[in-house]
Order: sequence, then structure tokens, then C-alpha cells
Amino acid sequence: MRCEIRGEAAQEAFGRRLADGLKPPFVLYLEGDLGTGKTTLVRGIVRGLGHRGAVRSPTYTLLEPYELGERRLVHLDLYRLGDPEELEFLGLRDLLDGDRLWCVEWPDRGIGFLPAADLILHLRHAGARRMLEAIAQTPAGRELVAFLAADDID
Repeated sequence: MRCEIRGEAAQEAFGRRLADGLKPPFVLYLEGDLGTGKTTLVRGIVRGLGHRGAVRSPTYTLLEPYELGERRLVHLDLYRLGDPEELEFLGLRDLLDGDRLWCVEWPDRGIGFLPAADLILHLRHAGARRMLEAIAQTPAGRELVAFLAADDID
């Protein structure tokens, strides 16, 4: 699935729509250059799941957990990760158990320590717009893509 997203509000709205179709356990990888809106998408997901407080980018902490009623979400931003083994010190292995939703920015920096993706969202700049490509890796990922494709996303 491919679509064009016009502006930050539309990017966050797309994240909220993603939240409507997410069923734990689910692992979402977000790939793209700096400034393509990966964190904005996660903000939409977290708010779409009912969080009313601030949604912080874990650029420096690497990991930001959210308890959202019965759902638990882990937001990772691995941009500043020096070595994938650093994820061990964050207690990542302890978080792998259970039904969590995972949103992982810069997943290529955590290879070997991250759970496999159900869905990869690749974002790229297109002037003031963003082009998004969704690549399903599992049946759960294909189900979410079908859910999203049912809407006219633009």
C-alpha cells in the first residue's frame, strides 16, 4: 500500500487511524530520513489509543513506555543507539513478553535484538508532503494494511 500524506495534522490523523486497527501483539517499524514524521505518526497512534498527556520523542532515552488502559505500547527511537547490544541495558528482553504494541523508529540500528516487524512503514520526503509505503511482513500486518486500504487515505 502506498499513499501521500499532506501535512503534520494529516500525518497524526493517519497514526490515529493506525491505532484503530492495531491488535496486540504487534510490531511496527518506522523507516525514513530525519524529518519524515515518524514520531508524529507514533503520536497519532498513542493519542488514538486514548493517551491524553504529552507524547515524548524517546530520542535521548531510546524507550518510552505507555500504559493505555489494557493496552501497553513501547515506543523506541534508536537513532542515537551506538550498538544494538545497548538494548540489553534498557531491559528490552523483559518487555518482549506479553501483548504489547511496538513502534520502532530506526529499527535497522537494533538488528538482532528487536522483535520481527508485522508491518514496516517507509516514509520519504516529497516536498511539503510525505510519501508512505506500507510493507506487511505477517498475516497481522496484512490485516492492518487491508483495514487501512478500506479508507480513502490521502
